[in-house]
Amino acid sequence: MTITIKDVAKRANVAPSTVSRVIANNPNISMRTKEKVRSVMEELGYYPNVNARNLVNNRTNVIGVIMPSASYAPFQNPFFPEVLRGITAEANEKRYGLYLSTSQTEEAILDEVKDMVHSRRVDGLILLYSTIDDPVIDFLLEKSFPFVIVGQPAAQLRESVSFVNNDNVQAAKMMTEYLLLLKHKRIAFIGGRSDAFVTIDRKSGYCEALEAAGIELDESLMVYHDEIFEGGEKAVIELMSRKTPPSAMIVTDDLMALGVLRMLFSMNISVPDDMSVVSFNNVLMSKLSTPPLTTLDIRIFELGYKAAQMVRQRILDPETPPKGLIVDHHLIRRATSKTYVE
Repeated sequence: MTITIKDVAKRANVAPSTVSRVIANNPNISMRTKEKVRSVMEELGYYPNVNARNLVNNRTNVIGVIMPSASYAPFQNPFFPEVLRGITAEANEKRYGLYLSTSQTEEAILDEVKDMVHSRRVDGLILLYSTIDDPVIDFLLEKSFPFVIVGQPAAQLRESVSFVNNDNVQAAKMMTEYLLLLKHKRIAFIGGRSDAFVTIDRKSGYCEALEAAGIELDESLMVYHDEIFEGGEKAVIELMSRKTPPSAMIVTDDLMALGVLRMLFSMNISVPDDMSVVSFNNVLMSKLSTPPLTTLDIRIFELGYKAAQMVRQRILDPETPPKGLIVDHHLIRRATSKTYVE
């Protein structure tokens, strides 16, 4: 026998409309009544018809999460599971489901986003990447669809797009200044994809610190590779083939940094005695690497959690003005950096 909302109302001695309001967590219903009705629902084994309720509310209670294209192997990088953990924590608290997009190409990402928006498959979107001239952002702005970026939008969009980010310019500047204090002068910068704002901003911070220290910029010490293990290995081969190799390397991602450490080890270059290496993200493997990696903790979980909060706010109130939220960072000093001795 199917239990209905009327059965719950009769057992709890309330009106069916009160049960509906309890299911919707209406703030006008007292906590005592909510607890009584929920207790009866559990006792009778009643589960609300979510699909029917969503049709009435014109909502799906689902947030779409857009990953970088699979060509950049996002699931190899521990950043993404950790940011998803933050998103999931907030979504679970507010009883939202997640729809994860893992398209193979950037063109396919745009097509899938268009399909999600036109079919109303999701109520809002979180973009886990930010690049120059992204057509996805243009489309979402055109449709006035709720979305939040984990990262930095283009300068001309910062007043019209909600985002959660670190101050990547200041973060990279601090990391460079840290190596300068350790007496390093030939400091290499290993960036990820060159059209990503996180790479652009961190390069800017790196350049600012060197210029402030009176050190001439050397373009040959700036290289860019995919943010995967192999990308770090390729970067080391490229940099160590220079006529005058660096004495320190700033790597824009911990996973790349592990590739850097592995390749330096295979070349019999000791870290940190012969080469200092610092990185960003502070994922678990940075603590477990050999030697443990000096890195910048960018609070990945918080980035995801705050992004989920912001997109939910935009779903509930589309007129909410866009805003940018900056999450703090801090240096984790471990064993891959030391004072340079000529």
